[in-house]
Amino acid sequence: LSVFIILFTTVRHTHTHTHTHTHTHTHTHTHTHTHTHTHTHTHTHTHTHTHTHTHTRTHAHTHTRTHAHTHTRTHAHTHARTHTHTHTYTHTHTHTYTHKAKMIGN
Repeated sequence: LSVFIILFTTVRHTHTHTHTHTHTHTHTHTHTHTHTHTHTHTHTHTHTHTHTHTHTRTHAHTHTRTHAHTHTRTHAHTHARTHTHTHTYTHTHTHTYTHKAKMIGN
């Protein structure tokens, strides 16, 4: 009497891992421009007084007034630049292992 047993088992396992990393970098640049305008106004007033008494004497009075007006305007410009970097890397691990067993008995 012969008993012939063959045990054949194959196990195949595949594992895939995917990791996605997204990095966002934002750069903001602010530029400020200041404009200063100065306006100078000069006012001259001349006053002449004449006095006559046997002889003539003339008196001239000059008054000068200066007004300075300063206007300052500030302009701010903001520039925003956004950079997006996406890195994707995939790891695939495949494990294959096979078991074979053979038994022969009487």
